[in-house]
Amino acid sequence: MGILTWIIVGLVAGAIAKALHPGADPGGFIVTILIGIAGAVVGGWISSLLGFGTVDGFNLGSLFIAILGAVLLLFLYRKFSTKS
Repeated sequence: MGILTWIIVGLVAGAIAKALHPGADPGGFIVTILIGIAGAVVGGWISSLLGFGTVDGFNLGSLFIAILGAVLLLFLYRKFSTKS
């Protein structure tokens, strides 16, 4: 998958993950994209380990896997981020 597709899937997955898991985050738009891209990678890795498939393009299955990974990473990011 090309870098542009990863960015688009990451943007969409990050935005949907933020909508599903709302709350105050120290990061902004760029952090949302990075969490979405990382979520696509983590979601694809976990789903391929479990035999469900991978993130292999811009389709509904890949987007769903990326969203689940992004929600997981957003949850972990909020749980382990330090608050001043």
